[in-house]
Amino acid sequence: MKGIRQLAEHLDISIGTVSRALNGKPDVNDETRRRVLAAAEELGYVANQSGRSLRQGMTNVIGLMLEVSRETVENSDDFFLGVTDGLQSVFSRHKLDLVMLPCPDDEDPHEYLKRMVARRLVDAMIISATRRTDRRIELLEKARIPFVALGRSASGGSYTWMDLDFEGVAARGVDRLVAKGHRRIAVAAPSSDINLGYIFLDSYRQALKRHGIAFDPALVIRVKSSEQGGYQAGHELLMIEDRPTAIILIHELMAIGLYRRLAEAGIVPGRDLAVVGFREEPRTHFLQPSLTSFRMSLRDLGAQLGETLLASMPAYAEHYPQGARNRIWPLELVPGESDAFTHSR
Repeated sequence: MKGIRQLAEHLDISIGTVSRALNGKPDVNDETRRRVLAAAEELGYVANQSGRSLRQGMTNVIGLMLEVSRETVENSDDFFLGVTDGLQSVFSRHKLDLVMLPCPDDEDPHEYLKRMVARRLVDAMIISATRRTDRRIELLEKARIPFVALGRSASGGSYTWMDLDFEGVAARGVDRLVAKGHRRIAVAAPSSDINLGYIFLDSYRQALKRHGIAFDPALVIRVKSSEQGGYQAGHELLMIEDRPTAIILIHELMAIGLYRRLAEAGIVPGRDLAVVGFREEPRTHFLQPSLTSFRMSLRDLGAQLGETLLASMPAYAEHYPQGARNRIWPLELVPGESDAFTHSR
């Protein structure tokens, strides 16, 4: 592999001309540019991106921090595959690269991010799975690294975030089930400290109150957001003495495990228990009876997330005049058969 000096000597032109040709500068004529690019390919020249990043003070890389565990890998949770498709569609316009930064579940996310920040691997960050109190937000603000959070938090100052409409999921889910005669409505909420769980449960309680239904903490089933969590939710639901007649799920994979546990007990969704969930996983499309669910375009969500981040970066802000604004992402309620029956009080 040849360096830029050897490439210039091979072509018998200056290093500066070679550099400008490789970087697409307009002051290089087309014939010279073609010669340089052809020779670079022939000799296996690859630009030293590390050196260029040091000189320019930027990497042209955006980091997406994820929290991963053995369970999420085994469940093949495809949420972020759809989101990254949308992110890439935006970043590719500006020749920016997206890298995934997977934080293992046995490591403190704040410490993991601190290490990434110290290494200056990226120009900007997208963080997800925000906690009620999330020290990562303060860390990024102090480091003056542009970032956007996929999820809200009580931490930080005027940072930019996008979040799914979890309030709407709880409120519309309860309204729909109450209209069908249900008053014992359970929810499967995350067992972690993720902030979306607090938002969801606050809205659930308010929706019950609006309908004159007393909140029963026994109907809040805290489980992992996974197929196994859905199975566990079904098991715990069956153990409640005054069994609920309906349940709202907070994660798409939960429905698969829930259906399995209900089938083992001879309970049919839509006939014996009303179920409302999420439907982004291709696997949930094949559940029978069909799942009444909230859905969205993950690609569109990712694209908006990417544009929101770039709007906060001076080098790209002019392309996105709407600015870096906070936004709650809407979800569409798609009726299915899983909550088809009307409960007799």
